[in-house]
Parts: sequence; structure tokens; C-alpha cells
Amino acid sequence: MTSYPRRDPATDTLLTPENSALLVIDYQPTQIQSIRSIDHPTLIRNIQMTVKLAQAYSVPIILSTVNVGTGRNKDTIPQLKELMPDIPSYDRTSINAWQDKEFVDAVEGAHRQHLVMAALWTEACLTFPALDALRAGYDVYPVVDAVGGTSLTAHDAALRRIEQAGAEPVSNAQLACEWQRDWNRTDTVPDFVKLLLEAGDFINLG
Repeated sequence: MTSYPRRDPATDTLLTPENSALLVIDYQPTQIQSIRSIDHPTLIRNIQMTVKLAQAYSVPIILSTVNVGTGRNKDTIPQLKELMPDIPSYDRTSINAWQDKEFVDAVEGAHRQHLVMAALWTEACLTFPALDALRAGYDVYPVVDAVGGTSLTAHDAALRRIEQAGAEPVSNAQLACEWQRDWNRTDTVPDFVKLLLEAGDFINLG
């Protein structure tokens, strides 16, 4: 029962904490209230889980909002903001975060090839930056259980569109397993187990 030596985490083709960044885009009250593809409490719990996983594995988080500075929209919902009190938020007016210089500068400054993306709505604020990031040469991983659209049809169509463009959908459970990868990495096992149990996922450490 011998694991191979760990692959280079910076160049691994799978997700590692060292090659990933998490992009959290537009989890604001207006956007949450307009979601119809998933119930709102589940959506909030799931994006909280995504953020907590990133923090457990020391994955950099890039947070963005739209139209807070103009007064047209409120800031990130408190349930998320309280998890990220020290994370800067890049506010913008563009629907597509990839058309905001400060946001793109932050992504480039993270120096991570694999972009794990969560945004509201799926059909706009996830789709547009995902497509642009793919064209810019990044690998994109939408977190399918932490995003939502204005209808199930819109949500599903958007995920199909970005998947056909090359994005690789992931779930929170898959993300946790991919970042953990080996039980011998014992430092992160307690958080892994705790977070998946909180989310209701069955853990068998057998």
C-alpha cells in the first residue's frame, strides 16, 4: 500500500491547492433573490462550502461584485462576507468580470492556471468570464452545485455552453477530493471530513 510520490502540484493536470484559484462573483442579494434553478438556502450553503474548502486548502480567493459603487446593488451577502473579512472585493460595472481590469489583474496576479469559478447568474456572470478565461488559456472549473440561473433551463444551457467551450464542471465533493487527493496528507483531513459531513455527504474513511 504505497502511494506514488506526489506529482508536481504546480503542473499537475488535476486540481491541487497550489495550482488553483477560486473566483467568487456576484453573490449579492438581488442576484440570490432572482435564482430559480436551486432553492436559495441550499445555494447559500453550497457556496459557503466552496469558500470554506478553498480556505481549508489555502487556495487564493478572488471576490467580485457588480454595481455596489454605483449604489444600484448591495454588497456580497453577509453569510459569505463574514467568511472572507480580509478578502478584497473588486467592484465593477461590467456584467462580464473579465472586462474589468482590476479583476483580471487580480486573477493574473494569483499565478494559478486552474480557475475554479462560482458566479450568479450561471447564464451571464459565470458564462462570460468562463469563456474569456478559456480563450486566455486558463483551465476553468465551474462549481455546479454552488451556482444558479434565473431558470433551470437557463442554468443548464449555460453549463452546456461553457462545457462545450472546454470548461470542466466540478461539484463541491469532487473539489474536496481533488484538493485532498491522498489521506496521507493528514494536515487537511480534519477539515475535509468536517466540511463534507456538514454538507451531508457520506464519508467512509474505511
